[in-house]
Amino acid sequence: MMTDSIQSQPESTTGGTDTARPLNVAILGAGRIAQTMAKTLTMMADSPTYSAMVTPYAIASRSQDKADKFAATYHLPHAYGSYEAMLADPAVDLVYIATPHSLHAEQAIACMRAGKPVLVEKAFAANLEQARAVIDESDKTGLYCGEAIWTRYMPSRAVIDRIIDSGRIGAVTGINANLCYPMTHKARLTDPNLAGGALLDVGIYPLTFIDMVMGAQEIDHLATSMQPYPTGVDAQSTTTLYYADTTMATALSSMLCVSDRGGMVYGTEGYLVCHNVNNVSAVDIYNTDHARVDHIDMPEQLTGYEYEVAASVQAIRAGKRDTIEMPHADTLRMMALLDQIRDEWGLVFPFEHQD
Repeated sequence: MMTDSIQSQPESTTGGTDTARPLNVAILGAGRIAQTMAKTLTMMADSPTYSAMVTPYAIASRSQDKADKFAATYHLPHAYGSYEAMLADPAVDLVYIATPHSLHAEQAIACMRAGKPVLVEKAFAANLEQARAVIDESDKTGLYCGEAIWTRYMPSRAVIDRIIDSGRIGAVTGINANLCYPMTHKARLTDPNLAGGALLDVGIYPLTFIDMVMGAQEIDHLATSMQPYPTGVDAQSTTTLYYADTTMATALSSMLCVSDRGGMVYGTEGYLVCHNVNNVSAVDIYNTDHARVDHIDMPEQLTGYEYEVAASVQAIRAGKRDTIEMPHADTLRMMALLDQIRDEWGLVFPFEHQD
């Protein structure tokens, strides 16, 4: 049975989306991150750069009252008090899934079975098994299915790549990244039934920062440790990744404290300091004497979510099932890494199969 009563509906006409008009985007879930996406879509619709891409179209919640209030706040023309009502609307061209991690897989599958392409908020799923099932459904339906981990799509990624590729800091030999916020007041993050914990919520960002710098190189082995929260989920952790080329990379995440959110890339001729791995605002380049030799600010943005939405629209219009920025292979590789880390900790969510 589908959680929140999402059921499969007859396939819509989305597969034949008119590329000459903006895509109607619906948001599934009405929490905080959904609010940011609604704001983003509204700003995109008002922007000369993005107005031809998207139309803020609908919100779907389990409560009609909540959906109505959300729609009024963000000026969405349609508000659905059930997810299945949204799925039955043939005018929906793309669904952004903004619910807890544990619900992503079944909701994404239900959307695609109803003919709706999906952009799934990170973490893409609770584990690799779920992620494979979602991507298998994308294979079967031929519909777009993307992961909304925004740092993969941001201009900062290309900036960092260009600096490293230029040789300005020499050969990369070490990386350090962290992201920590006090978040235990959010019930979903302490609930193991919702795949709570720091790893899937914030820990994925330092690991993604490392992965982007390393260019998807295979990890030789890893070492990790975790401090549990009283509910059993991970409160904070550190993971060191070891690569065959001798590079070492360490990721720290926590839902207990504040951190500087820094991303450091160490090379034989200098190093990079990336300010805020969750949304890089600037990059500083230092030489071997620790003198700052360059400072690069990132371009002004709407909210930062616009890049993942634009990439999704372009992929849908091109008839593709994923994007260059976040192909399905990268999603599966990162989910496998998250599973491996949790396996080292012995952390299993209640809804997962156990041997």
